[in-house]
Amino acid sequence: MSVEAPTRPSPARRTARRTHTSRWSGLAALAPFGFAALMLVALFVVPAIAGREPTVFSVYNALQSFSGMALVALALGLTMIIGEFDLSVVGTYALGGMLAVELGVEQPVLGVVAAVVACAVLGAAQGWVVARWGVNSMAITLGGYLVALGLTGTIGDNRSQAYENYDVSGALNTPIAQVLSLRSLVALAVVALVVAVVMLTWVGRDLRATGGGRRASRVTGVRVDALVIGTFTVSAVLAALGGALQSYGVATATSNPGLSPLIFAVTASLLGGVALSGGRGTPLGIAAGALGLCFFAELFTTLVTPQYVVSLLTGGLLVAVTLLTTPTASRGWAALRRRTGARSRGGAEA
Repeated sequence: MSVEAPTRPSPARRTARRTHTSRWSGLAALAPFGFAALMLVALFVVPAIAGREPTVFSVYNALQSFSGMALVALALGLTMIIGEFDLSVVGTYALGGMLAVELGVEQPVLGVVAAVVACAVLGAAQGWVVARWGVNSMAITLGGYLVALGLTGTIGDNRSQAYENYDVSGALNTPIAQVLSLRSLVALAVVALVVAVVMLTWVGRDLRATGGGRRASRVTGVRVDALVIGTFTVSAVLAALGGALQSYGVATATSNPGLSPLIFAVTASLLGGVALSGGRGTPLGIAAGALGLCFFAELFTTLVTPQYVVSLLTGGLLVAVTLLTTPTASRGWAALRRRTGARSRGGAEA
């Protein structure tokens, strides 16, 4: 009995597959920007349909939320790109806000610097353990989260602490061009800096390479351990800065922010195109995902939607994004596009 040799795809078919994959990757990269634009339009259209007058102030409120939450999302998203998961971002967010409020009454900048330095030490220690000892990052950062939260409660006597320099709070929140503020401009500047460093230097390439495979990255000359330690340090710095901006802006530091910042950060990172397995994603995509999510939350605030409904919708969005970004879903969409393309070509030939 003869056995037929397996047929290899023709060069034309392989080229078509690469083209479809490239198109799919391009569309996936644009998805967070499309979501942000859609939510911005909905912020004005949906309230009008519901009989409420939409205002530019809604955009201002969304950008105020963006000033703190986007930095937390960026902090978590960078660790996800290298294939890790920094649960401690919620702890460093709270600790950064508490230290800034307690130490920055007379010297606000000094308070922010102290918060950033203290959290950077914690982040670097976690990164060192993950890189050198090979400990699972979720386990070590869960411990870091508890340590940071414990320190926050100790410093703040386990309750919210008011920030008494109201001039700083007022200056941070004063509207600029109706939709911006000094607070949101600082956050946008930090996001722009991270985007520039990651996307215009070797850092972004090495981050994705590390997330794609540690062993192969080491073979190609990537300093994986240093990159992991540096990423966890930057993650802690960003989360602390976000907490400081939030606490200064609302003139209050809370001892326990709950899990809301973490849920926001995970959702924004996935919306921004970061893969749970690592090796994919950009800070610009994460920022776009965070912006779209802020518009999404502000929309339901404008509609005076009950919190349990908002939680239900946010949870559904997180599940949907998680399912749509799995490798199986990507392959399924690519196969569908190939079949659609094949039918179109067949119809044209007929």
